[in-house]
Amino acid sequence: MRHIPNAFTIARMVSSVFLLWVEPFSVWFMVLYFFCGISDVLDGFIARSFQLTSSLGATLDSVADWIFVCIVLYVTLPILVLPSWVLPWIGGIAFIKVCSLVLGVVRYGSLAFLHTYLNKITGSMLFGFPLFYSIFGMDDTAVVLCTVASVAAVEELVINITHRELKRDRKSIFFN
Repeated sequence: MRHIPNAFTIARMVSSVFLLWVEPFSVWFMVLYFFCGISDVLDGFIARSFQLTSSLGATLDSVADWIFVCIVLYVTLPILVLPSWVLPWIGGIAFIKVCSLVLGVVRYGSLAFLHTYLNKITGSMLFGFPLFYSIFGMDDTAVVLCTVASVAAVEELVINITHRELKRDRKSIFFN
Protein backbone atom coordinates (compact mmCIF):
# COMPACT_ATOMS: atom_id res chain seq x y z
CA MET A 1 0.00 0.00 0.00
CA ARG A 2 2.77 2.45 0.87
CA HIS A 3 4.18 2.37 -2.68
CA ILE A 4 0.92 3.13 -4.50
CA PRO A 5 1.33 6.96 -4.58
CA ASN A 6 4.88 6.65 -5.95
CA ALA A 7 3.70 4.05 -8.48
CA PHE A 8 1.16 6.59 -9.80
CA THR A 9 3.92 9.21 -9.97
CA ILE A 10 6.28 6.92 -11.87
CA ALA A 11 3.43 5.94 -14.22
CA ARG A 12 2.94 9.68 -14.88
CA MET A 13 6.62 10.03 -15.76
CA VAL A 14 6.46 7.09 -18.17
CA SER A 15 3.19 8.29 -19.71
CA SER A 16 4.69 11.75 -20.16
CA VAL A 17 7.60 10.27 -22.09
CA PHE A 18 5.16 8.37 -24.34
CA LEU A 19 3.69 11.74 -25.30
CA LEU A 20 6.85 12.23 -27.36
CA TRP A 21 5.80 9.43 -29.72
CA VAL A 22 2.13 10.20 -30.34
CA GLU A 23 0.68 12.91 -32.52
CA PRO A 24 -0.10 16.01 -30.47
CA PHE A 25 -3.82 16.44 -29.73
CA SER A 26 -4.64 13.00 -31.20
CA VAL A 27 -6.86 10.60 -29.29
CA TRP A 28 -3.85 8.74 -27.85
CA PHE A 29 -2.21 12.01 -26.90
CA MET A 30 -5.32 13.11 -25.03
CA VAL A 31 -5.67 9.70 -23.30
CA LEU A 32 -2.08 9.91 -22.05
CA TYR A 33 -2.49 13.60 -21.24
CA PHE A 34 -5.56 13.03 -19.09
CA PHE A 35 -4.01 9.96 -17.45
CA CYS A 36 -1.09 12.17 -16.42
CA GLY A 37 -3.48 14.71 -14.91
CA ILE A 38 -5.55 12.11 -13.09
CA SER A 39 -2.47 10.31 -11.77
CA ASP A 40 -1.14 13.64 -10.46
CA VAL A 41 -4.31 14.17 -8.46
CA LEU A 42 -4.47 10.56 -7.28
CA ASP A 43 -0.89 10.23 -6.06
CA GLY A 44 -1.21 13.22 -3.74
CA PHE A 45 -4.74 12.34 -2.63
CA ILE A 46 -3.79 8.76 -1.75
CA ALA A 47 -0.57 9.81 -0.05
CA ARG A 48 -2.31 12.38 2.14
CA SER A 49 -5.45 10.31 2.80
CA PHE A 50 -3.54 7.26 3.98
CA GLN A 51 -0.65 9.18 5.56
CA LEU A 52 1.84 7.81 3.04
CA THR A 53 3.59 11.11 2.34
CA SER A 54 7.37 11.19 2.15
CA SER A 55 10.07 13.55 0.99
CA LEU A 56 10.94 11.05 -1.75
CA GLY A 57 7.30 11.07 -2.90
CA ALA A 58 7.16 14.85 -2.88
CA THR A 59 10.36 15.06 -4.92
CA LEU A 60 9.19 12.39 -7.37
CA ASP A 61 5.88 14.24 -7.77
CA SER A 62 7.62 17.50 -8.56
CA VAL A 63 10.03 15.83 -10.99
CA ALA A 64 7.08 14.10 -12.69
CA ASP A 65 5.28 17.44 -12.99
CA TRP A 66 8.40 19.03 -14.48
CA ILE A 67 8.83 16.18 -16.99
CA PHE A 68 5.17 16.39 -17.98
CA VAL A 69 5.19 20.16 -18.48
CA CYS A 70 8.48 20.16 -20.41
CA ILE A 71 7.36 17.36 -22.72
CA VAL A 72 3.94 18.88 -23.34
CA LEU A 73 5.58 22.22 -24.15
CA TYR A 74 8.15 20.51 -26.37
CA VAL A 75 5.55 18.67 -28.47
CA THR A 76 2.84 21.33 -28.58
CA LEU A 77 4.67 24.66 -28.88
CA PRO A 78 5.96 23.95 -32.42
CA ILE A 79 2.44 23.32 -33.73
CA LEU A 80 0.64 26.14 -31.93
CA VAL A 81 0.46 29.56 -33.51
CA LEU A 82 1.86 31.71 -30.75
CA PRO A 83 2.07 35.47 -30.54
CA SER A 84 5.70 36.61 -30.69
CA TRP A 85 5.70 37.66 -27.03
CA VAL A 86 4.78 34.23 -25.59
CA LEU A 87 8.05 32.32 -26.06
CA PRO A 88 10.26 34.94 -24.36
CA TRP A 89 7.78 35.07 -21.48
CA ILE A 90 7.84 31.27 -21.14
CA GLY A 91 11.64 31.42 -21.32
CA GLY A 92 11.69 33.99 -18.51
CA ILE A 93 9.46 31.82 -16.34
CA ALA A 94 11.70 28.81 -17.02
CA PHE A 95 14.78 30.88 -16.15
CA ILE A 96 13.28 31.91 -12.79
CA LYS A 97 12.29 28.29 -12.04
CA VAL A 98 15.81 27.05 -12.87
CA CYS A 99 17.36 29.78 -10.68
CA SER A 100 15.07 28.69 -7.85
CA LEU A 101 16.09 25.04 -8.30
CA VAL A 102 19.79 25.88 -8.37
CA LEU A 103 19.38 28.05 -5.30
CA GLY A 104 17.61 25.17 -3.56
CA VAL A 105 20.48 22.82 -4.31
CA VAL A 106 22.99 25.39 -3.02
CA ARG A 107 21.02 26.30 0.12
CA TYR A 108 19.35 23.01 1.03
CA GLY A 109 21.39 20.39 -0.83
CA SER A 110 18.22 19.28 -2.60
CA LEU A 111 15.95 20.18 -5.49
CA ALA A 112 13.59 22.73 -3.96
CA PHE A 113 10.32 22.15 -5.77
CA LEU A 114 7.63 23.74 -3.60
CA HIS A 115 3.97 22.79 -3.49
CA THR A 116 2.63 26.30 -3.03
CA TYR A 117 -0.95 27.23 -3.79
CA LEU A 118 0.21 29.29 -6.77
CA ASN A 119 2.27 26.39 -8.15
CA LYS A 120 -0.78 24.14 -7.83
CA ILE A 121 -2.98 26.72 -9.54
CA THR A 122 -0.40 27.08 -12.31
CA GLY A 123 -0.26 23.32 -12.76
CA SER A 124 -4.04 23.09 -12.94
CA MET A 125 -4.18 25.90 -15.47
CA LEU A 126 -1.45 24.30 -17.57
CA PHE A 127 -3.34 21.06 -17.50
CA GLY A 128 -6.50 22.88 -18.58
CA PHE A 129 -4.69 24.68 -21.41
CA PRO A 130 -6.34 22.72 -24.26
CA LEU A 131 -9.77 23.57 -22.89
CA PHE A 132 -8.96 27.23 -22.15
CA TYR A 133 -7.34 27.63 -25.57
CA SER A 134 -10.42 26.27 -27.34
CA ILE A 135 -12.75 28.59 -25.40
CA PHE A 136 -10.77 31.82 -24.99
CA GLY A 137 -8.18 31.68 -27.77
CA MET A 138 -4.42 31.90 -27.56
CA ASP A 139 -3.88 35.52 -26.54
CA ASP A 140 -6.20 35.60 -23.51
CA THR A 141 -5.19 32.11 -22.37
CA ALA A 142 -1.48 32.92 -22.69
CA VAL A 143 -1.73 36.21 -20.79
CA VAL A 144 -3.58 34.67 -17.84
CA LEU A 145 -1.49 31.50 -17.73
CA CYS A 146 1.86 33.27 -18.10
CA THR A 147 0.89 35.86 -15.49
CA VAL A 148 -0.06 33.23 -12.90
CA ALA A 149 3.03 31.14 -13.74
CA SER A 150 5.27 34.21 -13.42
CA VAL A 151 3.92 35.13 -10.01
CA ALA A 152 4.20 31.49 -8.86
CA ALA A 153 7.81 31.26 -10.07
CA VAL A 154 8.80 34.51 -8.37
CA GLU A 155 7.04 33.43 -5.16
CA GLU A 156 8.94 30.13 -5.16
CA LEU A 157 12.25 31.94 -5.75
CA VAL A 158 11.56 34.42 -2.94
CA ILE A 159 10.67 31.58 -0.57
CA ASN A 160 13.92 29.81 -1.43
CA ILE A 161 15.88 33.04 -0.91
CA THR A 162 14.25 34.04 2.40
CA HIS A 163 13.65 30.76 4.26
CA ARG A 164 16.39 28.90 6.04
CA GLU A 165 14.95 25.41 5.73
CA LEU A 166 13.35 23.55 2.87
CA LYS A 167 9.68 22.96 3.48
CA ARG A 168 8.22 21.55 0.26
CA ASP A 169 4.61 21.93 1.40
CA ARG A 170 4.92 25.64 2.20
CA LYS A 171 1.60 27.01 0.96
CA SER A 172 2.61 30.56 0.15
CA ILE A 173 5.00 33.35 0.87
CA PHE A 174 2.38 34.53 3.37
CA PHE A 175 1.69 31.17 5.09
CA ASN A 176 3.91 28.41 6.46
